[in-house]
Amino acid sequence: MGLEADYIVDRRRLRRKLTLRRALAFMIGAGAVVALGVLAGGRDLVASQSRHVARLAVEGLITGDKETLDVIKRARENKSAVAAVIQINSPGGTTTGSEALHRELRELAKAKPTVAVVVGTAASGSYIAALAADRIIAPQTALVGSIGVILQYPNFTKLLETVGVKMEAVRSAPLKAQPSGFEPTLPEARAALEASIADSYAWFKDMVKDRRGLTDEELAKVSDGRVFTGRQSIALKLIDELGSEREAIAWLEKEKGLEKETPVRDYRRQSTAGRLGLLSRAESLAAALGFDSLAVLLGASRRDLDLHALDGLLAVWQPPKEN
Repeated sequence: MGLEADYIVDRRRLRRKLTLRRALAFMIGAGAVVALGVLAGGRDLVASQSRHVARLAVEGLITGDKETLDVIKRARENKSAVAAVIQINSPGGTTTGSEALHRELRELAKAKPTVAVVVGTAASGSYIAALAADRIIAPQTALVGSIGVILQYPNFTKLLETVGVKMEAVRSAPLKAQPSGFEPTLPEARAALEASIADSYAWFKDMVKDRRGLTDEELAKVSDGRVFTGRQSIALKLIDELGSEREAIAWLEKEKGLEKETPVRDYRRQSTAGRLGLLSRAESLAAALGFDSLAVLLGASRRDLDLHALDGLLAVWQPPKEN
């Protein structure tokens, strides 16, 4: 029995030593990862202070979120960013969000030469964003345009009748909370909505006409809501050139005096903690070194998810659905 007790004590002592060694190794690894992240972040900080072209991205649904606008503002205020390239691949979004994005990009374009490069789609609200640039470039097969505004809402009246449910409402005025989706839309409510749509549509068309220098006849050809390919868009004056970022840089060098071989640096949405890219680099290094638990922890700390509801008028393109 004495030997068994001694054996158990030794096993427990050995287990504690192993646990301690693993903890020390984990702490050393974490320290090394953070140190390397600091060094990498420092190098990026130095690089950001040298002359460069800022590359910004307009992707997904446009909501005018603060993070995206802050990235544009950061590029505008950084004097080392001597020009900007806006990569666009979005079907659009809310009209107010698109307006806010356009306004911020116009301020950027006033501060330094700015070129919009369509990666895949610049439709509706994202075309509003592209209009803010000094020049618009797109591939031959890109989708461009969709100049228009839409408001969509469901109509559940037949469904409610089928299940025997009726919505009751007490309103301060007949048009309050119209349309509701739970009852037929009043003619007066539809007329009011159409007036709002028409007003935003006129605002959109005026912007296209002004920024692209179109006549009324030219504007009428492109403002019926359809999308055009890049090849079609050239003839319709919706874009200035066929190509990609390479052509954008070439134009900046030729027309705006950009020095050749000027590096292009990405400006991305970042949380305050990741302003130097420290957390993302630390996460990658931790994973590479085999510290999976630390990588997961750093990844969770880095992520800053922000969901925005699409509420109100939309300047968004969506492929038509067959009946």
